[in-house]
Amino acid sequence: MNDKPALSNLAAIDAAHHLHPFSDMKKLNAAGTRIIERAEGVHIYDSTGKRYLDAFAGLWCVNVGYGRREIAEAASRQMQELPYYNSFFGTTTPPTTLLAQKIASHTDGKLNRVFFTNSGSEASDTWFRMARVYWKVLGKPEKTLVIARRNAYHGSTVAGASLGGMKWMHEQGNLPIEGIHHIGQPYWYAEGGDLSPAEFGLKVARELEEKIDELGEDRVAAFVAEPIQGAGGVIIPPETYWPEIARICKARNILLVSDEVICGFGRLGTWFGHQHYGFEPDLAPIAKGLSSGYLPIGGVLMSDRVAEVMVEELGDFYHGFTYSGHPVCAAAALENIRIIEEEGLVERVRDDIGPYFAAGLKSLEDHPMVGEVQSVGLIGAVQLAADKKTRERFKDGERAGVEVRNHCLTNGLVLRATGDRMLYSPPLIVTRAEVDEMIDTTRKGLDHGWKVMGE
Repeated sequence: MNDKPALSNLAAIDAAHHLHPFSDMKKLNAAGTRIIERAEGVHIYDSTGKRYLDAFAGLWCVNVGYGRREIAEAASRQMQELPYYNSFFGTTTPPTTLLAQKIASHTDGKLNRVFFTNSGSEASDTWFRMARVYWKVLGKPEKTLVIARRNAYHGSTVAGASLGGMKWMHEQGNLPIEGIHHIGQPYWYAEGGDLSPAEFGLKVARELEEKIDELGEDRVAAFVAEPIQGAGGVIIPPETYWPEIARICKARNILLVSDEVICGFGRLGTWFGHQHYGFEPDLAPIAKGLSSGYLPIGGVLMSDRVAEVMVEELGDFYHGFTYSGHPVCAAAALENIRIIEEEGLVERVRDDIGPYFAAGLKSLEDHPMVGEVQSVGLIGAVQLAADKKTRERFKDGERAGVEVRNHCLTNGLVLRATGDRMLYSPPLIVTRAEVDEMIDTTRKGLDHGWKVMGE
């Protein structure tokens, strides 16, 4: 791969043989694929040598930054000692078991068991089955329905995509599958109307109770939500939202599932997103920051309430994957967590770089194209607006977002645009100078977008 002529041909090879996820391949092949060749710290480099500040940490996941030799070396050592063995048939491996213990140690004693998967999507499928099995073992086999939220994202497997509330995904594959229902999202800027954020937070949370009454409490197994909606646009709920959701789930005997795939492992300035909001889930899918994306690994955390049934009463749980708890992936994840611990990255996000990032983003609210800025820790969103005083959005919000994003990309900054919201999720090691660069480049992108959308 160090052969430069070979690298120059990769785009053509890619066009001929590689089907990309979430991509219009006809358009991509016409434009040509960007080949990312190497990375270090918070920067990635393409095959032309151009450097980009990755303000999105890959796909929300490279929490400790790129180029961590310690993780590569930990994986290499494990690969030489034991490259693979499964967790079936009464066996385990040292790193798999130690990783389960290490993860549990950061859950405040509330989530003490882990079922390992290879991704967040597989984790969604896993807890979905687990919740139904849980209620069946307890003599309530009719409790099979799951409530999720519109515009949420829980992966792209059949169950994961069904749980997610994105209609454009449901249109491919006749989704959602039976037994999954959706309620509103806590997106005050777009849907709050004349209500205050606090009033809107209660209103949309109480849609859960209304849906439970509609479906029948004796038929509903679980409610699932991301602490902060990621792919849906970094939708940060009003402070009234999560306490009311937790109250409803407890009162109505519904399992509460916190999708921690994006919010886990320091992103919000806590080890897990539910800790930031102060609620206790029964199940919590994890992935991404678990290994900082260095190797694929995910899992489902279980409360003692659920684990006791799964361990003491179920018998065999007929579910698993060839690579569940893969020893090399587990070794990489252990080293990743060691780095987060020893460098105090969770505390750094909470006390230092998170507040600095928030202030930087907030400074963009004086731009005529910015209607609102939201952030928690090192995740944030800039809401674009045609008229910030009235919260009027652009008629072609998607184009507005693409114009800003592409201008930033041309100037060496990787962002994500979800419709008319610009999304940020930088590595937890990002410096103040790099945050300043991020904000300055974003402002230039906004200047460009405002000019183009006004023409």
